[in-house]
Amino acid sequence: MAPSLSIFFLFIITFCVTLTAAAAGHFSLQTFFPRPAYQSLIKHAKTRKPKLPFKTRYFPQTLDHFSFHPKSSKIFYQKYLINTQYWHKGSPIFVYTGNEGDIEWFAANTGFMLDIAPKFRALLLFIEHRFCGESMPFGKDSYQSAKTLGYLNSQQALADLAVLIRSLKQNLSSEASPVVVFGGSYGGLLAAWFRLKYPHIAIGALASSAPILQFDKIIPWSSFYDAVSLDFKDVSQNCYEVIKGSWAELVAISTRKQALAELSKAFRTCKSLHSTASVLEWLWTAFVYTAMVNYPTEANFLKPLPAYPVQQMCKIIDKSPSGETKLSRAFAAASLYYNYSQTENCFEVEYEVDPHGLHGWHWQTCTEMVMPMTCSNESMFPPSGFDYKRFAEQCRMKYGVLPRPHWITTEFGGERIEKVLKRFGSNIIFSNGMQDPWSRGGKRSSPC
Repeated sequence: MAPSLSIFFLFIITFCVTLTAAAAGHFSLQTFFPRPAYQSLIKHAKTRKPKLPFKTRYFPQTLDHFSFHPKSSKIFYQKYLINTQYWHKGSPIFVYTGNEGDIEWFAANTGFMLDIAPKFRALLLFIEHRFCGESMPFGKDSYQSAKTLGYLNSQQALADLAVLIRSLKQNLSSEASPVVVFGGSYGGLLAAWFRLKYPHIAIGALASSAPILQFDKIIPWSSFYDAVSLDFKDVSQNCYEVIKGSWAELVAISTRKQALAELSKAFRTCKSLHSTASVLEWLWTAFVYTAMVNYPTEANFLKPLPAYPVQQMCKIIDKSPSGETKLSRAFAAASLYYNYSQTENCFEVEYEVDPHGLHGWHWQTCTEMVMPMTCSNESMFPPSGFDYKRFAEQCRMKYGVLPRPHWITTEFGGERIEKVLKRFGSNIIFSNGMQDPWSRGGKRSSPC
């Protein structure tokens, strides 16, 4: 399977980590948000759009599918990409359930559907998620407040898919064409849930790296970070120990009078640091994301990376001179993630841009997508716990809303969801890799 759908990308997930012990006192991190999802909403980088074998279309979509208030019938234009090159009337329609970012970005990194389209004579459809890319219900004001963001949730997104697919099939006079939905990470969740909620529209789903069991108390909250740690530990025990020990060295440096100046120099920052916590986040992000895209070939999804980047990181650590500190070794390894292309003269540790418009995920984690995560003593990250009250207070302060931690398991199924899927033959494939942190850490979602 193509790398983009093998272990894929839930890199935008919010890691709700409350640091404990010594680290908490020095870093004062209550909630950890990996960089591309959260940091630097100051501006969006102007990136060159990839050349893709798709035509761009816009569908007049209903704002609110579930109520009949006057504003509910408001129309916004939802972007989608379509490829009819291989399609024969009556043949399948393969639909990618868009994630929390520009749809071109996901289309450019999802080769599997293009690979199999000729064999099945399939029509390919990539549908952009509402409040992402160009699919903004309220234009530039879409993120203005909770009054507009209240229309951003998974149930509305699934209904968008259903309405658009049905309309397209009617317009093509091909209502008999079977529909299969594909998705990775959050898109994988949507693919699985779409098959459950709209079985009359989709005959099956391929959900790759979909953390369908990550909600509520279905699996241990430490599963994800334990799995990331195992990915490094399996490559090299020394690599694992060095990363695990680097946090204490960072804490020790943070107590010094010239800590910020020292760290700015050591980490080759483009601008002087304002907080030692940003260094921890910068390192943390590099190790977590590298484990998530540990593909067997070179890839350029999150960053340009070599084949098996976890192994390459550990090689850097294991081959470091004996006099190097654990923190300097960790920095050298993390630099692979940020500068494999050797084009960076310095690092934007605190202010990296968000070129794909991913920040809508924060609203979702503060409302419905509550995935508690902790770090156990077996993890290579600082031990941490999850404090729901503090997390909820952060969401209240940021958006004026409170999370609903049990809503996803209520709406889509909880602890017994695997048994339900198997019993009713749901035609959902959960294609999770053995090194995928979203499946390795706890109970695995089996093909159903």
